[in-house]
Amino acid sequence: MGGILSRSNHNSNVGDLIEGSQSASCKRQRTSDSFWEHSPRLIPSLPDEISIQILARLPRIHHLNAKLVSPSWKAAIMSPELYRCRKKLGTTEVWLYLLTKTEGDKFLWYAFDPISVRWQKLPPMPAIAVNDEPKSGLSGIRAWNMAGSSIRIADAIRGWLGRRNALDQVPFCGCAIGAVDGCLYALGGFFRAAAMRSVWRYDPIVNAWNEVSPMSTARAYCKTGVLNGKLYVVGGVTRDRGGLTPLQSAEVFNPHTGIWSEIPSMPFSKAQMLPTAFLADLLKPIATGMTSYRGKLYVPQSLYCWPFFVDVGGEVYDPETNAWIDMPLGMGDGWPARQAGTKLSVTVEGELYALDPSSTLDSARIKVYDHQDDTWKVIEGDIPINDNSESPYLLAGFLGKLHVITKDANHNIMVMQANRQNHSAPSPSTSANSSQKNLHEVPEPVLGSEANMWRVVALRSGGTAELVSCQILDV
Repeated sequence: MGGILSRSNHNSNVGDLIEGSQSASCKRQRTSDSFWEHSPRLIPSLPDEISIQILARLPRIHHLNAKLVSPSWKAAIMSPELYRCRKKLGTTEVWLYLLTKTEGDKFLWYAFDPISVRWQKLPPMPAIAVNDEPKSGLSGIRAWNMAGSSIRIADAIRGWLGRRNALDQVPFCGCAIGAVDGCLYALGGFFRAAAMRSVWRYDPIVNAWNEVSPMSTARAYCKTGVLNGKLYVVGGVTRDRGGLTPLQSAEVFNPHTGIWSEIPSMPFSKAQMLPTAFLADLLKPIATGMTSYRGKLYVPQSLYCWPFFVDVGGEVYDPETNAWIDMPLGMGDGWPARQAGTKLSVTVEGELYALDPSSTLDSARIKVYDHQDDTWKVIEGDIPINDNSESPYLLAGFLGKLHVITKDANHNIMVMQANRQNHSAPSPSTSANSSQKNLHEVPEPVLGSEANMWRVVALRSGGTAELVSCQILDV
């Protein structure tokens, strides 16, 4: 009996200990939660001004985890004050943002941190509700003629999209992408066979999309560029009573005021010089690119009758005079073209670069523009192109270097960095293995002697995804 009583007493004591331990643990948990919820300071014993400066030095790649520390930390990480402090301290970070399109026409955004060499997936672009547009889809668009022409722009759109029913089903189809003042923008596009005015902005501070002021004109397949801290939009196509019509109009967005303002339309002066009315009706002018260079906006242009594109130089917008002038002859005639007449370019450290895919089927060349001689010059070192999709490569300039984004033979998305110090003055004696400290090198196979000026700095699985756009944010 005594043994039984002893065991029973022992169990009771153990139970009391366990219960007491659990109670103490819960009490500590409640005390901890209560402390973080009600503590008046971000970091105990430190003024919040000092705490903000400490958090401003935290690499952005850790911000998602830092938000989980407490509600006050989350509020601080997502506050504009923190990012103003980062700018003041010089701790902002330059990230590459990449937009892809997967099977099923789903758009996905990824952000690449070149310091940690890690990728982050962004929140999905928002669903769009269009209540005031017809839902007839392509069944209605087939009969639309472009500005009275017998050439249907719907056929061109089908070629660009690769799917007959894409206009019916895919939000942001044909939208333009831009980046200004630390945010990404998705502008216009088609949905339910209608061009849209809507503009959506991704703010990396709050890691979310929100709708901002719409454009003055509904447009799709327009071109964007940034100059003096403002986002410019030119060209594209829109829908009117006569069908889908190419646009010459242009407008500018001020991210600080949230206001769109119209600027003079592109004259398309070369299109006015066609010898016959038949050609003028047959060949329609479009903007095929836009880049900011030497304080002005350069817009290459083409005349097209799908699937044919004829380069006609381009025009230049000067914000000081608020007027358009003809693009220099050598620049317009030599500007390399991508598929469907699109001209891709990027400005890095004041130099204008373009990628020319015309060398061979499996490689491409980089050209740099010499504004003094008004010529494009080829930089040695071909770039391997292993992707035969609609958009097999993108160009980006960040950390003072030229980058090419493409896909390798295994369908991995590959970010390559130019390994040169001076791109515009190539020399055979320049070492292709010069050390770069801006990015961590990824230990991947060498690209080959013909491309030894290029260094792979990032890889991620790409599968069947197509490359759509890339942007740079310094936050």
